[in-house]
Amino acid sequence: MMMISKPTTMVVCLKGAATGQQQNRNMATLKQISMRLKSVTNIQKITQSMKMVSAAKYARAERELRQARPYGEGVRAFFEKSGATEAVETGDDNKLIVAITSDRGLCGAVHTNVAKTIRNELSNESVESPQSKVFCVGDKSRALLQRLYAQNIAVVANEVGRKPPTFLDASKVANELVQLNFNSGKIVFNRFKTVVSYQTEEVPLLSAKTMLAAPKLQLYDSIDQGVMESYQEFTVAALLYYTMKESACSEQSSRMTAMDNASKNAAEMIGKLTLTFNRTRQAVITRELIEIISGAAALE
Repeated sequence: MMMISKPTTMVVCLKGAATGQQQNRNMATLKQISMRLKSVTNIQKITQSMKMVSAAKYARAERELRQARPYGEGVRAFFEKSGATEAVETGDDNKLIVAITSDRGLCGAVHTNVAKTIRNELSNESVESPQSKVFCVGDKSRALLQRLYAQNIAVVANEVGRKPPTFLDASKVANELVQLNFNSGKIVFNRFKTVVSYQTEEVPLLSAKTMLAAPKLQLYDSIDQGVMESYQEFTVAALLYYTMKESACSEQSSRMTAMDNASKNAAEMIGKLTLTFNRTRQAVITRELIEIISGAAALE
């Protein structure tokens, strides 16, 4: 009898301990799921608010973009009709690349595409003797290019993207850009197409010397060097203003799309977590009812 009762007692104790551990583990799981559910719900509120803010900023950016496009289209038409782009010397060592980004993220691959295009351009050059200089408009482009091409970065313009870009902002950047004394270059930016699409493009950036060497320049009028230098400074400011407006509109539309996708993903995760929480809670209740019924049946 003693040999039979001893293992029976031990079995009962182990069963009770296992039940208590299982119950504590279920309670801990419920608490973790509840905390995760609350966290995801808060994230969804933030993404929805950011989507509404980006939608309002996008509407304003699109209206301002329509007014800014004639600046860029006029300069590009002048370059094409005068043949200024044909006068660019190949193999020139004094090149300049302007990256149009901003200081803010959470907008998809807007800044990454610009940095990727510039990296592909700089990868063909020698690391010991860099031929191209990079002018970063926005801190995101500097962060993406600094690790591999820090020696190419000449100037960085910060505080971009908090407010809509103006022609005064473009003039300040153009003033710093002209002082670099480049011979040729280009501006890499994101051209806005639709609400859900944009395209990374380049526009040429020419010096006064290159513009004077245009083969069809005399079709316009007899232009001396002083007039061409003044017009070259204006073309730089106009192109920067145009590209900054294009990039700002692309950024806001991309951020609006990204926040909409994040809100949908959060809603899907909330549904899965709610279902898991309810199933776990129901399992705990069912286990407690079974223990109560089993105890009542044992007393009878």
